[in-house]
Amino acid sequence: TDRDSDGDMEGDSGKISPLGGEDEFKASCAKEMALLDLMEKTGYNMVQENGQRKYGGPPPGWEGPAPPRGCEVFVGKIPRDMYEDELVPLFERAGRIYEFRLMMEFSGENRGYAFVMYTNREAAQRAIQMLDNYEIRPGKFVGVCVSLDNCRLFIGSIPKDKRKDEIMEEMKKVTDGVVDVIVYPSSNDRSRNRGFAFVEYESHKAAAMARRKLIPGTFQLWGHSIQVDWAEPEKDVDEEVMQRVRVLYVRNLMLNTTEETLRQEFSRFKPGSVERVKKLTDYAFVHYRCRDDAVTALSLMNGAQIEGAVVEVTLAKPAGIKDASAAGRRYNSRGYLGNGAGVGAAGNGTFVLHRSDAGMMAGDACSPMRPMSLPPRLGNPFYTGAGDDPDRCMYPLFPGTPLSPTSLLSLKQSQICSAVSLLDFYCRKNYWSPPEYHLYSTPGPDGKLLLLYKVVIQSTRSTYIPDKLCVLLDDAKELAAQTSLWNL
Repeated sequence: TDRDSDGDMEGDSGKISPLGGEDEFKASCAKEMALLDLMEKTGYNMVQENGQRKYGGPPPGWEGPAPPRGCEVFVGKIPRDMYEDELVPLFERAGRIYEFRLMMEFSGENRGYAFVMYTNREAAQRAIQMLDNYEIRPGKFVGVCVSLDNCRLFIGSIPKDKRKDEIMEEMKKVTDGVVDVIVYPSSNDRSRNRGFAFVEYESHKAAAMARRKLIPGTFQLWGHSIQVDWAEPEKDVDEEVMQRVRVLYVRNLMLNTTEETLRQEFSRFKPGSVERVKKLTDYAFVHYRCRDDAVTALSLMNGAQIEGAVVEVTLAKPAGIKDASAAGRRYNSRGYLGNGAGVGAAGNGTFVLHRSDAGMMAGDACSPMRPMSLPPRLGNPFYTGAGDDPDRCMYPLFPGTPLSPTSLLSLKQSQICSAVSLLDFYCRKNYWSPPEYHLYSTPGPDGKLLLLYKVVIQSTRSTYIPDKLCVLLDDAKELAAQTSLWNL
């Protein structure tokens, strides 16, 4: 492989530069030889471009398209002087690698992170299980999590009278690679949109370039300043779990559609098949007595019209699907907590975006001083039923049960359900000082005292301030911790 000259050689004399030193030159040569040896053994090619070094993609003898979504993992906290000759054999333990991309500095050091794409999803999941928090060198632990090659942007503050074709035409004018626009009609007036859209691009690169161009505050569409962010997809659920689901998620309903109407429509093919219906604003959950009936209804009702609205129907994701890495950040409220439970999403119940830098945008824009509900605390508002998450259960404490002092670091991340605890865990794991919470207040429009916490992490000299005020002290602290986690 070719490497940029960094002053190790002096002119054409072939002498060792005093700036580099003979030991450094030998180490550089040894590393080059190790990489060449790896390529010779495996038959993979390696190229360096645009700040990254790509090994494979495709591997030798590969035919057909690249692996599907969900086959790539992100690897963080890699020692800066560690390269493919050590990393590739380690990650090959989980399965065959399609492509390994190591992010590189101009100096020749790596940037501390990489992306590993496997030939199948099973290998990617195995890599996360085997190598997340793996001690790659004494005292050095790498982090491994799923990498989503996102191709979709959230565009907020769109004029509500714009139709899908108008938005598509405008986005194609100002950005390249647009393949689709997703727009949801208003619950009150089907001829108007909800003030936001999702724009799908042909590649992650095209979406990233568009996001860079559509900088909020500097770019306007139809004379309006727009809001732009990644529309993060929902986390995939294990296929085996989904095979047991007998609840349908129904979206895009009219506000005046009743639960009884839905019961009739969704049991028309087989009277009595629907066990119960729960409707929340313009979406609902339809519970079936039998899994086969739910699957049949899914095929019959997706795209059907109910009282003038074309509905979208999918299988509802079971409770307990957690993604603590996102620190509670959710873009879809496909689920609920049961009868009488509040939903941690926007009023329209379709997509919700909690942002630390531009507020909350979902459907109608929120005034900075308008009351709002906090997102669920690092969990998801998915339905509860036969598949409830056993990790959320409580067990009786019997007399004589032995109890041992336990460190927070000995817990799994999935056992931590609040942002405050997760931030503490994150700081301890990185050997940082604990987060400091500084309380501030201001009078609200109705005379209530509104609260806000500022978070200071002395070890990183970082300060984080949420862009929302809360009435309750615990909510203010949770929101401050979430804001810190999003930015970390």
